[in-house]
Amino acid sequence: MPSKKTDTKKKSTVTPWKHEPGWEKLAAGEEKKMEAYCKAYMQYLDNGKTERMAHDEALRQAVAAGFQNLDELVAKGKPLAPGTKVYRSCYGKTLFLARIGKAPISSGLNLVGAHIDSPRLDAKPNPLYQDDTLALLDTHYYGGIKKYQWVTIPLALHGVVFRKDGSKVTLSIGEDPADPVLTITDLLPHLGTDQARKTLAEAIPGEALNVIVGSKPVPKDDGDDDVSDRVKLGILRILKAKYGIEEEDFASAELEIVPAGKARELGLDRSMILAYGQDDRSCAFAAVKAILDASGTPQRTCAAVICDKEEIGSFGKTGMDSTFMENTVAELVALNEKGDAFVGTRRALEHSRMLSADVCALHDPAFGDVSSPNNMAKLNHGIGLCKYTGSRGKSGSSDASAEFMSQIRTLFNKANVAWQMCELGKVDVGGGGTIALYLARYGMDVVDCGVGLFSMHAPLEGSGKLDCYMAYKAYKAFYEA
Repeated sequence: MPSKKTDTKKKSTVTPWKHEPGWEKLAAGEEKKMEAYCKAYMQYLDNGKTERMAHDEALRQAVAAGFQNLDELVAKGKPLAPGTKVYRSCYGKTLFLARIGKAPISSGLNLVGAHIDSPRLDAKPNPLYQDDTLALLDTHYYGGIKKYQWVTIPLALHGVVFRKDGSKVTLSIGEDPADPVLTITDLLPHLGTDQARKTLAEAIPGEALNVIVGSKPVPKDDGDDDVSDRVKLGILRILKAKYGIEEEDFASAELEIVPAGKARELGLDRSMILAYGQDDRSCAFAAVKAILDASGTPQRTCAAVICDKEEIGSFGKTGMDSTFMENTVAELVALNEKGDAFVGTRRALEHSRMLSADVCALHDPAFGDVSSPNNMAKLNHGIGLCKYTGSRGKSGSSDASAEFMSQIRTLFNKANVAWQMCELGKVDVGGGGTIALYLARYGMDVVDCGVGLFSMHAPLEGSGKLDCYMAYKAYKAFYEA
């Protein structure tokens, strides 16, 4: 019989990369840190229902942590020593927080950018009117919403009004349990046959998003017999008595209608968060918290930028398409470095690296027909890395380089950050954009890196606690790199 040959081939050591939940990647005792972080995050959501409120809460925390007003330091003209913490605000809606590093600013910054505006309803310039026996606010929706989701839910009113004399009044109605709430009515099913035949986009038109604010008329014997809209007059009297506001003051007001109520833990196991405005305050809070907590003096100057207007294209003076961030970097260069400040600023921007901190869509088995399961973020699997966004043929995207992806992957692995690669959905179904392209135009490396959400742009969005915490860990590691 022939002798048996010994198999000298070695067994393969190649193992597939597993897309698995991140719970086992938490270090011993880290789950308590995660819970504490998420509690603080939920408080931030409650305190920051609008971009102004989110900005103010972040600024309050930064000042408490020792950040100084950059504009005031520029006026003094003294260079900023490594380790100095500074902030710069743009009209109370966009905020730049920086920690000065050891290296020249012109060698580049480590930036994390997120937006703090969220889909909502805005009061029109002439909002208050009466129809039949109801007083209502006429609204214009802001950002991409499904209009039918905004009817029959409790709503709150937030904003600022400037009176005729120029004084400012801040309104916040509907969040305190003792406050009244507002709402938008819907048609009862008994009379909704024709409505049911319409598409979801047509069933509730934009002009039907009128918010009920009152129904009680003022008495006829109070000296205003010639007034027909007595319910509207009653609301105007309340505004005048409580806030000193007159109807003409609506011309100089910003009033936003958002879902009323607090952020809540979701699930019997309390592993998720349900709240309004998690797109993109989940990433904004993580960016701010991480730069406040970053240890030591960084090698490179690091900065968090939380901005306005992303939901409507990042345009306007408080959007990322403005020159605010560019001008702020120029102030840092001019203050700290000799030579041509213009050239130094261009070098600083081109040599910078940025995490475009924006949310991504989670794979939802209820809507699997639009999902690309192998390339979708999954709940509590870690922070999502989107190499590119855009729509269909990558239109409107910023496509991160393989070199930069390698750097980020290595950094996150070293810092024990649970991460996953993802896209927004099937190629020809739709798509979306972020602020990444507005930073990539400077020549800097940029990649989208954020928390996955269920029900994105809905009045209430769902996130995973582990994903929120991993965003914080990821941004902190990036600042400290």
